[in-house]
Amino acid sequence: MRRPVCSLVCLALAATAVLHAQPPAPRTPEPEARAARAYQAAAKSGPLGLHAFLAEFPKGADLHVHLSGAVYAESFIRAAGEDGLCVDPAALSFTKPPCTAPLVPATQLSGNITPASQDLYDRLINAFSMHSFVPTTGFSGHDQFFATFGRFGGLSKRHTGEWVDEVASRAAAQNQQYLELMETPPFSHAAQIAHENVLNPDFAQYRQTLLALGLRDEVAADREDMRAAEALRRDIEHCGTPQAAPACQVEIRYIYQVLRGFPPEQVFAQTLLGFETIQASMDAHEPGFAGINFVQAEDGFISMRDYTLQMKMLDYLHSVYPRVHISLHAGELAPGLVPPEGLRFHVRQAVELGHAERIGHGVDVMYEDDAPALLKELAQKHVMIEINLSSNEGILGIKGADHPFPLYRAAHVPVALSTDDEGVSRIDITHEYVRAALDYRLTYPDLKQLARTGMEHSFLPGPSLWAAPDVFTTPATACKSQPLGVEKPTLACKAFLDTSEKAAAQWELERRFRAFEANF
Repeated sequence: MRRPVCSLVCLALAATAVLHAQPPAPRTPEPEARAARAYQAAAKSGPLGLHAFLAEFPKGADLHVHLSGAVYAESFIRAAGEDGLCVDPAALSFTKPPCTAPLVPATQLSGNITPASQDLYDRLINAFSMHSFVPTTGFSGHDQFFATFGRFGGLSKRHTGEWVDEVASRAAAQNQQYLELMETPPFSHAAQIAHENVLNPDFAQYRQTLLALGLRDEVAADREDMRAAEALRRDIEHCGTPQAAPACQVEIRYIYQVLRGFPPEQVFAQTLLGFETIQASMDAHEPGFAGINFVQAEDGFISMRDYTLQMKMLDYLHSVYPRVHISLHAGELAPGLVPPEGLRFHVRQAVELGHAERIGHGVDVMYEDDAPALLKELAQKHVMIEINLSSNEGILGIKGADHPFPLYRAAHVPVALSTDDEGVSRIDITHEYVRAALDYRLTYPDLKQLARTGMEHSFLPGPSLWAAPDVFTTPATACKSQPLGVEKPTLACKAFLDTSEKAAAQWELERRFRAFEANF
């Protein structure tokens, strides 16, 4: 199919025009104007000055973050020592004891380590992340990125709460208030049932078969897994006490990860378990699992072969569990990674078949069939794109003008910045804001829109603070009569905020903007 050249050219021209086609905004309040001038001066000073400015900038939400990939390698090495694991110096991975030569006890990589231990420690940091990585023939950034997860496996689940605390503490230090952490709860029982019962193309009948064989038995374990992690995190942070750490103010929900690279019967069973677990949490009004997502390399053999089949699974399960939120990795692909035919449909099918409310990455969108129409559809449906700039460069080699970020913005598709795997990439959310600001010459209002968009598209329950989707100029009627984010809203506004977790979180973001801008 030939793409309409004029549409693509016009879209590109609109992207370079910095995208100020929004309706005229009210006169900028003086504190915001002063902050905008300070931002311009910081941007002119370069990356270091801009980082100092943006470190305290309110960033709202990170909606695309894998918990295991967000933890820094140093924490994994410490946990391995506590678990009594061994290190395989050849494979640069953890293994179970006994630690007979050439295996090395992980305890030797803490405290007063020897020069030999320091060398192994440094090599583990490199193996568990993109630190010091240089592509070689036959081993790309893509290969290194996905290989890291197998190397730091085998650690006890008892550390999960510690890792949640690490990520929450890092977020709090950067004035970020909300995270949706992707995590894979236990699913071995569901997988065993599926392996003993081949996939039935009649999904309704297959679902009944799996449920009758006890798939729901694992729901309680999955919910308890999340509760235990959250309880340990809050205990570490001393939440609810006078010694409460700032991380206690970071609100967290969890996204149920489904492993897309396995046989279809297992993918269906794990997805069904995820939907059942999330719905059970929702029915109990338990703050925990907020949505579902498919993970693992999108270019993998099974991921590519079964992509449409997996979207059809979601189409069916969405009809049974319509309240469960869906965010999908789609379009984390680039030319050459897969055949051209593989670039033409993933984002569209994720939205139209998979019912995705958000798309993670979406890097190959301009290679999809009728890309301008797809961008228009994404904008009309308010499907948000989770933008992961460092991850996209490290895995796909896509950056700068080759990234569709400005094209999404030109088409008025909602976008927000996220970290993906900040531990593996050795970055944080401030780094992503600095990168976006400099690479795409963003203005201060642009950055506020990115933060507001993230909070707008969170999976927190309740209506939005804003009267119209993705238009951050007019609040809902109940909160119209006073400045946004004031400490004491009117009774009508407070009553509205008390009934909506989403609106309350958005109000908190506005409060943080007021506090930040008052410093200039």
